[in-house]
Amino acid sequence: MKKFLAALAIGAGLALTMPAAHAATPDDTLIEAWRFDDIISLDPAEMYEISTYEFVGNVYVTLISIDPHDTTHILPRVAESWTVSDDGLTYTFKLRAGQKFHSGNAVTATDVVYSFQRLTALDLAPAFLITDLGISKDNMNDTLKAVDDLTFQFKVDKPYAPSYVINVLSASNFAVVDSKLLKSHETNNDWGNGWLKTNSAGSGPFILKSWKPDETLVLEANPNYYGGAPKLKRVVWRNIAEESAQRLLLESGDVDIARNLSADQLDGLRKKGGFEVTSTPQSTSLYIGLNTKNKYLADPKVREAIRYLVDYDGLVKTALREAYIVNQTFLPNSFLGYVDSNPYKLDIAKAKALLAEAGFADGFELSIDVASTYQDRMDIAQSLQGTLAQVGIKLKILSEDAKTSLTNYRARKHDLYLGTWGVDYFDPNTNMVFVANTDNSDDPPSKPLAWRNSWINPEMTAKAQALLMERDDAKRKAGYQALIKEWQPVSPFAMLYQQISVAALLPKVKNFYLGPSAETTLYLTVSK
Repeated sequence: MKKFLAALAIGAGLALTMPAAHAATPDDTLIEAWRFDDIISLDPAEMYEISTYEFVGNVYVTLISIDPHDTTHILPRVAESWTVSDDGLTYTFKLRAGQKFHSGNAVTATDVVYSFQRLTALDLAPAFLITDLGISKDNMNDTLKAVDDLTFQFKVDKPYAPSYVINVLSASNFAVVDSKLLKSHETNNDWGNGWLKTNSAGSGPFILKSWKPDETLVLEANPNYYGGAPKLKRVVWRNIAEESAQRLLLESGDVDIARNLSADQLDGLRKKGGFEVTSTPQSTSLYIGLNTKNKYLADPKVREAIRYLVDYDGLVKTALREAYIVNQTFLPNSFLGYVDSNPYKLDIAKAKALLAEAGFADGFELSIDVASTYQDRMDIAQSLQGTLAQVGIKLKILSEDAKTSLTNYRARKHDLYLGTWGVDYFDPNTNMVFVANTDNSDDPPSKPLAWRNSWINPEMTAKAQALLMERDDAKRKAGYQALIKEWQPVSPFAMLYQQISVAALLPKVKNFYLGPSAETTLYLTVSK
C-alpha cells in the first residue's frame, strides 16, 4: 500500500516538468489520467453524466448488458435467462444463483424490484427510461414483481419490440442495488439517494474505495464477483484537466493510461515510441441543427445545399483528426438499423445550383450558435463560414458559453446550431428524436430534436412509432435503414460526424478496451 500511495502522490500538481526517473506504477494497480469532473452523483438512479456511467458499469451489474464488441448482442448478467409472453407485455427474468453484493447480502429478485421502483419513484433525470415503458409511481407495485428469490417479472404497457425493451434495460441506470443496505441509509423516504450520491451498493467486479470530487476516484477489486475476481487489485482515476499534463504523467510512468490527448499529443508519443494508442467509435453524433422557422431554412433545397457546403473529409483529416469519423446518418455505426449512407461531400457547384432552384441565388444571412469552449466546434463553424461565403451566404458565428448556446437551441431561437447528441441506450429508438415529432406548437409536452428545429413530418413520425412496436428484428433493421435514406435529403439537420474515444497507454497494460459507451469500458480482465 505504501508503494501505491507513493505512486499516486507523484506529480500531483498540474505544473509539471519531466523528471529524470520515476518508479513504475504498482503491478496490481491501474492508474489513469483523464477528465471526469462531470460527476455529480454516483447513484445509478440519478446519474446522467458520462464519466459516472463508466463508474457504475464497473461497480454495479444490470440484469443484462450489451456486448461491448457487438452492441447488437445482449449478454446475461444478473439474469441468466429471460422470456417474453406471447402478448408481448410480460418479461420474466431468471436470476443467476449465488450472487452477492459487496456487503455480503444475496442478490435477489426483491433487490431488482427495489432498484426499478426507486428509479421510478425518485423521478430524477434518467427516470424516463422506465416511465417510457409504462411504469409509474401509481402502478409500480403491480408491474414489478418478485415471483420468488430468483424470478423477476416486469410488465410493460404496450407490446413494444422486445429488442427495444431489452436494450433499454441494459442501460446502467437499471443497475441492481443492495436494497437491505440502502434501506438502512434511507432518510425522509429518499430511497437512500442522499447516501448513495457518494457511496456504492453494488455487486460488480469493483468496489468503491474513495471518491474526491475533481481529484481522484479509487476502485478496489471484488474477490467475490460472480464472473471471477478482477486481475487488478485496484483502479485509480486521477482528474487531470490539461492534456499536456496527462502526456507528461504518461511519459514519466506515473500513470498507465492518458485518456484526453489531442492528435498532436498522440503524434508526439508515436514519434517518441514506447506507447500504444487505442480508439473506438462512440455513440455520440456531432451535427448542425437547421431551424425551419427561418424563412430560408424552411426550404428543403436550402437545407440540402448547406449539407453540400460542409468540408466533411477536409475537417476530419485536420482539425478533427483522431477525434471523429464521418457519419451522416442519425444512428451510430454499431446500432441495429445503421446503414453506411454518407451521400454528401463538399460540392460548391451543387450547392449553388440548389440555392438557385430555391430562388436564393444571391445569398442571404444566417447565424450559428456555437459553444466556444469546444475548439473542434469553433473550427467547424469557421470552416462552414468560409464555404457558405462562396455561395453568397453570410454566416455570423455566435460564440457563446455552452449553457447559452444550448438554451437558445432548446428555445428554438437559433438559425443554425452546432452541437452533439449522445444516446441514452443502445437501441435505434433512442435517436428517433431526430425524426419523430407529434406536436410542433411552441410549448408541447415533448420537445425532441426535430421539434427544436421546428420540423414535423407525420409520415416519418408514424414510421418511427411503428418500428418501436415491430417485433421482428430483421424488419426493424430494414425499416430504420430505409428511414435513414428517406430522411437524409429532407431533414432539418446536417449530420456530420461520430465521435471517437482515444487513449494512450503503456505497453504493459493488457486487455484495456475503450467501449462504445462509457458503461462498456470495463476493467474486469485488464492486467499489467
